[in-house]
Amino acid sequence: MLLDTASLYFRAYFGVPDSVRAPDGTPVNAVRGLLDFIARLVQDHRPDDLVACMDADWRPQWRVELIPSYKAHRVANDQSAAQPGEHAPHSGDYPEGIPDTLSPQVPVIEEVLDAIGIARVGAPGYEADDVIGTLATRASSPVDIVTGDRDLYQLVSDARQARVLYPIKGVGTLQTVDEEWLREKYGVDGSGYADLALLRGDPSDGLPGVPGVGEKTAAKLLAAYGDLAGIMAAAADPTSKLTPAQRKRLVEAKDYVAVAPRVVRVATDVTLPAFDPALPTTPRHPEALDALTTRWGLGTSLSRLIMTLQR
Repeated sequence: MLLDTASLYFRAYFGVPDSVRAPDGTPVNAVRGLLDFIARLVQDHRPDDLVACMDADWRPQWRVELIPSYKAHRVANDQSAAQPGEHAPHSGDYPEGIPDTLSPQVPVIEEVLDAIGIARVGAPGYEADDVIGTLATRASSPVDIVTGDRDLYQLVSDARQARVLYPIKGVGTLQTVDEEWLREKYGVDGSGYADLALLRGDPSDGLPGVPGVGEKTAAKLLAAYGDLAGIMAAAADPTSKLTPAQRKRLVEAKDYVAVAPRVVRVATDVTLPAFDPALPTTPRHPEALDALTTRWGLGTSLSRLIMTLQR
């Protein structure tokens, strides 16, 4: 089981009241919410291994150099937003006037996961998506990817037994995304989802897409021409069955289409540090965990997770 950790603690932050606080009054709603999520996931799915995949860099410079608008609004919307290589990947998503009380919780989350002994893996210059892509591709056993980010649908593969568990309500109700579901919903399989997302664009990630090509049109183009390369070949072929408007839009977007695949597709060859993915049955550093529990008032959220790990 691979966790898109930032996606989950972001959901926890907005799903758990900020009245959940440490003894000194510091909000710990994201910390406790994430612990509750992990406990429920372990209880319901009993994975052999579990990895909390982290954003070592939420806006890698190499992606920005290819598409300067990549996640740019998250910086522009909030001048306190973290810069590349820092925490708070979603700080630009706060409604105006609401202070960022999530960023300070991220180091606490990291310390708690380390003390429990849950593998926490990131790689300099890469996002959690890239860590997940690398681990999912390397896996020799079935993989469940838990994420609220549709970008990772591109990793779904029935052949590799890789699927996405997408939270609908907390993590108690998850949409299981396999290739059959993708074909019914989007008309593509996992390998085609990245091309669909590239063509459609994604305002939340600052990806412009091809103007005038929405999700349905993108799916139809992929069904007709197979993949992005096939679509662009058709755009360059005056005898193809593309409409004049479609041909014009695709030709005008050729510079974007040339670089976007490297941005949209997750990396699958990231060099990762050594780690033990096995779920612990007892805390790795019990004294440190006791201190963190007292300092941050982790209470039943932590005890529930520890009990679940011991079963």
